Amino acid sequence: MSASRRCSRTACGRAATTTLTYVYADQTAVLGPLATFAEPHAYDLCDIHSERLSAPRGWEVLRLSTGAADPGPNEDDLLALADAVREAGRPQPPQVTLPSLASEGGEGVREVQRRGHLRVLTTD
Repeated sequence: MSASRRCSRTACGRAATTTLTYVYADQTAVLGPLATFAEPHAYDLCDIHSERLSAPRGWEVLRLSTGAADPGPNEDDLLALADAVREAGRPQPPQVTLPSLASEGGEGVREVQRRGHLRVLTTD
């Protein structure tokens, strides 16, 4: 028994680093870390062949983390951060007492937060 498995691609003798499996029901190719043991319906691939992998037309390739170095933030992370900074930097609207809602019991109702057309109200 060999200590390391080889790439499943024909004429490739490099060591396998990832395992490819197909989920036919979902039309998905899943490429993840090297499986602990060889499966009959899974394909072990080297780094080069795993990077070049493409799926049949209409299929999705799902690449699971292989434990490599963190590539850093992606575009979605940066957009979410920018949106959070914009939201925090917006000026707070002045608190308004609404006399029409304060007619019951003489207590005032004031606005504590506004988002678009929605308001959060509290009673004094």
